[in-house]
Amino acid sequence: MIKKQLKFLILLSLISFQGVSSSENNIYNKIDLFGEVLEKINKEYVDEINQSESMDSAINGLLQSLDPYSAYMSPEIFNEMQTETSGEFGGLGIEVSMESGVVKVISPIDDTPASRAGIKAGDYIVKINDIQVQGKSLSEAVDLMRGPVGSGIELTIRRRGEKKALTFNIVREVIQIKSVKADLLEKNIGYIRLTSFNENSGKQIKKEINKFEENKNVKAYILDLRNNPGGLLSQAIKISDFFLNDGEIVSTKSRKSSENRKWFAKKGDLTNGKTIVVLINYGSASASEIVAGALKDHKRAILLGENSYGKGSVQSIIPLKNDGAIRLTVAKYYLPSGKSISEVGVSPDIEVDEETDDFRIKTETDNQLNYAIKLLNG
Repeated sequence: MIKKQLKFLILLSLISFQGVSSSENNIYNKIDLFGEVLEKINKEYVDEINQSESMDSAINGLLQSLDPYSAYMSPEIFNEMQTETSGEFGGLGIEVSMESGVVKVISPIDDTPASRAGIKAGDYIVKINDIQVQGKSLSEAVDLMRGPVGSGIELTIRRRGEKKALTFNIVREVIQIKSVKADLLEKNIGYIRLTSFNENSGKQIKKEINKFEENKNVKAYILDLRNNPGGLLSQAIKISDFFLNDGEIVSTKSRKSSENRKWFAKKGDLTNGKTIVVLINYGSASASEIVAGALKDHKRAILLGENSYGKGSVQSIIPLKNDGAIRLTVAKYYLPSGKSISEVGVSPDIEVDEETDDFRIKTETDNQLNYAIKLLNG
């Protein structure tokens, strides 16, 4: 039955062609093979299977074979995702992707259970409670991490440089994301921490810069983009423009050359040319890398910290007829220098690694921030 349905679908897709080319015939054969495999599983597998779930897994496997960021969302997961974009949701407070069949932490979000527990960018989640992550889709793994607010969860982590697996017991909370925090350091340095790029990030940063500019003692800025997993491209462009007078900020290249785009800065540096240090680390991804890369390429800022994540691609959420959706990579980001961010990230001008295992952003253990302050006070 499954094979017949698949054959019928492929015949419909090819009906508009006069003939079937060798490549199209090969696709037909592969789909025929896929149907045969499903049929064998349904008849011979030791346990009874849910065919609908098997098809969902197959679709997700196809998408995740493209890159770590493309994925299938069932109607239930798509609906939950739309709910979560309101900025308040239950969970641990981590941005994740899938790599080699394991969930990889892009970055923990500030002031969330995950960041307080000590989860770090680049950590691999291998077990959720007693369930192995290997073989699960990203959506399935995220579902396992969800749960009632106040309930506990145990994550088993593999970390670079650590021989043994690490175990973290975390209590789920309602996650409220505050994207901009500002402070006056040493009475003369404007410190702005950006934790994500949401709809109001640009307005909030502009407001903080204007406050600092009213203070005649402020002589320099620190823009902290560490553990910032990204967000809206429009906000990355707007925030980059705050510190530039002209020049290209970023470009995107897609499959269709007609859809390639470039964005440029308008005249008007809100900081009036003051020295800027941008802090980045492995948890700085996507929109964070656009801002850091643009300011570096224009020699407008000194980048300090660690190499960024390397997520230089654009994903679109494309709704499907079943009320689900696919997240699909449709373009790649390129810096003003012409370099792609994908997989290589943005490198700092001054490399400063986290000094201790007790490292926490903007605390006494934050040696990267302390280095930046000393650098600016020369």
